[in-house]
Amino acid sequence: MTEPARPTPSEPRARRSGPAHAFGGGPVLFLFGIVIGLLYALVTDRIASSTMDRDIELVRAVRNLAMEDFVNEVESDALIDNALRGMLAGLDSHSRFYSAEEIAQVNRETSGEFRGIGVVFRNAILGQILFPFPDSPAARAGLHVGDRLVEIDGRAIDELDAGELQSIIQSADGRTLATVVEDLNQERRTTALTPERIIDPTVRHARLLDPDTGIGYLAITSFSHRTPDEFDDAVKTLQGRGLQRLVVDLRSNPGGILDAAVRIANRFIERGPIVATRTRSETEVTEAIATEALYRGVPLVVLVDERSASASEVLAGALQDHCVAAIVGEPTYGKGTVQTLRQFSGERGIVKLTTAHYYTPSWRPIERDDGAGERSGIAPDHVVELDETEHRRIRAFLRTYSPPPSVLPAIEAWEEASEQRLLTLHPDDRQLDAAVALLSGEAPSSDDQRAF
Repeated sequence: MTEPARPTPSEPRARRSGPAHAFGGGPVLFLFGIVIGLLYALVTDRIASSTMDRDIELVRAVRNLAMEDFVNEVESDALIDNALRGMLAGLDSHSRFYSAEEIAQVNRETSGEFRGIGVVFRNAILGQILFPFPDSPAARAGLHVGDRLVEIDGRAIDELDAGELQSIIQSADGRTLATVVEDLNQERRTTALTPERIIDPTVRHARLLDPDTGIGYLAITSFSHRTPDEFDDAVKTLQGRGLQRLVVDLRSNPGGILDAAVRIANRFIERGPIVATRTRSETEVTEAIATEALYRGVPLVVLVDERSASASEVLAGALQDHCVAAIVGEPTYGKGTVQTLRQFSGERGIVKLTTAHYYTPSWRPIERDDGAGERSGIAPDHVVELDETEHRRIRAFLRTYSPPPSVLPAIEAWEEASEQRLLTLHPDDRQLDAAVALLSGEAPSSDDQRAF
């Protein structure tokens, strides 16, 4: 064992006699140390400020050069936006700057809301309504399945493209839009639409796959602040129809609000850690709350693929570590970083900055590049690989919206009369088949592989 260093004759001792003691040498040295520390901090701050000023001056000079001499005229704001994008893009692949024009999309992704009239349009015919959402501005204005907007806010629909129609609707902040509508019998009528905040559903396609065994299915396409409530509503509806077992589809889910994924994990996990986040300076572990475990004990299978990322990996990893769900599909993307949003200068822009890494309850890293170049992510318990054609069909289905049960008869009648398919049906899906087999107590099919 190494002995503690002893004071040398030149070092001050704890107690000294003589003049220094008589004149309060301790307080003098203490004050002297404070003065030196303040001077050091002041000098360091001046040096840092000087360096910062030079950097800002360089940015200003380059901006002015571009504005004066670039071959085409360019706006100052556009140059600064590009500079900020470059600054953050150089940090990692997830940090970025959003301009004022992009803020609406950011808010839609995080809040689960957007300004609209509450309809799903057909892709084939611009302005034709596949179905309205219940209690939406469109439903309250009397719009029905198959109605087509002919004119809106004085603009003929035939003269617009999809982006222009969306812009008219989203820019009507509390303003009523005079609208001409044509139904499936080519009869026209006028109505008034007032766009408002609409919930963009992230929980879709909830249904019973097998009423006899009570196996239900739902997909979570991303995580917004509203996703947990949507999830609860969907599960409770399915329970009312006889739900006993559940498949949760997280395929192609890029993530979103971390707290939403944590709350859904807590629905099945009664106690213990759900996720750990580690910043530059501290580590925080989020624990389950027993009273929030509303669906504990419900047999559960989770579907994932290579596009399941971020918060969806947190959810899958927590359920897997606590052995409350079987994970089926393909290894996930491996995005184990947390991004924090901060708005600057009012509506001028939003910065998304990587501020932490997260880990599963057993401290498995999720980030696919851990510095050693190794792939992480979440490995399924049962691997079922799909080819690109299968993936493409499933992703196309997951992007669609679920019609409410109240409009299904009208859509089916429209399909029969027009002899065309209007709703996208769930395609052949070997990963879903494997999930159903597990919940039915059957062994996985022979092309499945067990991952440990």
